[in-house]
Amino acid sequence: MNVLRLLCVLVALLATLVSGCGTPHGQPNKGSEVLAPTEILEFRTLYAENCAGCHGADGRGGAAIALANPVYLAIADEAAIRKVIANGVPRTAMPAFAESAGGLLTDAQIDVLTKDIRSRWSKQGILDTAAAPSYAPKSAGDPQRGEIAYKTYCESCHVPGGGGGSNGSAITDDSFLALVSDQGLRTIVIAGRPEFGAPDWRGNVPGKPMSDQEVTDVVAWLASRRVQNPGQPYSASIYTQHQESEDAKRK
Repeated sequence: MNVLRLLCVLVALLATLVSGCGTPHGQPNKGSEVLAPTEILEFRTLYAENCAGCHGADGRGGAAIALANPVYLAIADEAAIRKVIANGVPRTAMPAFAESAGGLLTDAQIDVLTKDIRSRWSKQGILDTAAAPSYAPKSAGDPQRGEIAYKTYCESCHVPGGGGGSNGSAITDDSFLALVSDQGLRTIVIAGRPEFGAPDWRGNVPGKPMSDQEVTDVVAWLASRRVQNPGQPYSASIYTQHQESEDAKRK
């Protein structure tokens, strides 16, 4: 190889090495933009990172209700949805996402989530001419009337007492009731859980939709079933005996 050709090869190699400097592996190439977490305003990214874990991919539901349920979006207006995203629901599994409430999302990001959830997944005319119960209750509920309404509309799937069966989940379970608010219960009764085959307020008894007051009363009955110390499978005395037995085994 002559000197001139060798020089050309060395220059080309040097140019290749220099072009890679300052671009660590995995970082965007020159000209691309790296956004700070608070600058991300793309709905899919925001939803995937903050909502999908509970509400499911594409809003299809999971541990929490399906946000892509058009009946839910027909009864919950933009202000109601935004309030829940921003401030969360105290004493439930729904956290606050707004920076002002201790979360990590800016007002602009919460606006994107709120508006896109509704624009992507709502459906015009989903309620037809049906008079849907209001999102929030209009009056106080009566647990005794609620028990009667439960037997009429819910018992066939959720069994007497709400303990759950092959056609419906356990809706009086201590842990479930401890993790859901009264408004959450109302939302489920009205909008259903279509991802689990649970109908909305119109489909429990064919031709007989629940009235607004019946929904309110059922929620009052469910709320009355909450216990002070949920999720404890043993009484205090049995738990103490169990712990003493385990301690003795370890000695």
